[in-house]
Amino acid sequence: MYEPIRAKSVHRMADDDQNAYPHRSREEELDIQLAGHLAALLAVTDELGDTEAGDLIARQVARLRGAPPARHAGLSGSNTPSLHQRAHTLAGRALVVAASRADTASAILAAERMDAHSEALTTPEPLLTTP
Repeated sequence: MYEPIRAKSVHRMADDDQNAYPHRSREEELDIQLAGHLAALLAVTDELGDTEAGDLIARQVARLRGAPPARHAGLSGSNTPSLHQRAHTLAGRALVVAASRADTASAILAAERMDAHSEALTTPEPLLTTP
């Protein structure tokens, strides 16, 4: 014969209320991810000493986060080519996320930064000469 289940299922959460924890939309998640990639790109850009590009990136991070980003305070000690490679990679990640969320301003900025860093990687550094 049929016996009714007397205990709650072990396959349910203790509180099935959907409002028990915060939910974010896909767009909000992409905003957070894009802001993170751009903030990392900003840190590398600041380390390279490109203040003009850093200011452009900082404006996009501030727009996405609603607050201005903390600017890079310390140096990693990496050489210039590895910094350009890291910045190129970060700009590529930002471009993918910006394209996914249809953020034209961030996508254009990321593509421009990728171009700048790939050009910097292919251009040989000038030799220092002493008089």
